[in-house]
Amino acid sequence: MKQNMPEMLNHEDTCENGHEQEGASKNLGLAKHSLETEGCTCVLAKGSEIYKSTRHGIAPLLAWIGQGIDVSGYSAADQIVGKAAALLYVRMGVTEVYAQVVSEPARQVLADHGILLRYDKLVPWIINRRGDGMCPMEQTVLQISDPEEALAALREKVRILAAQNDQ
Repeated sequence: MKQNMPEMLNHEDTCENGHEQEGASKNLGLAKHSLETEGCTCVLAKGSEIYKSTRHGIAPLLAWIGQGIDVSGYSAADQIVGKAAALLYVRMGVTEVYAQVVSEPARQVLADHGILLRYDKLVPWIINRRGDGMCPMEQTVLQISDPEEALAALREKVRILAAQNDQ
């Protein structure tokens, strides 16, 4: 099955009308603009370097980490940020995050690590895609606070879920 892989693009665009959220950097404004106007699910921006993905969940973050891409100091815009994504963003070294939806555990992780957070909606936790329970990735890291431990646990969970889907 062909998957839409994250890609890096050089991008010279600025935020629509040059406006940004108060206190947010130009990078965060650019990432947010791309998220909202280009059909992306996740965008990382720093200067003219932008990584974009249309993959869902934590897949883009795991892919960028797996490819060894250094995004330290980047700004991130994401549709949904649960605790799993928050811990991965900490691991990746991003400095600020915009989320359309963020969970309370994710908000706390980002605050604990000094990562600026802007969001549209705060929820108690991220729901699964069926809408009948907690997201399995959020559940996997609920009791984890170390980003490296979270990365290992999430990779294992993805492996288990993929094996179940292959059956």
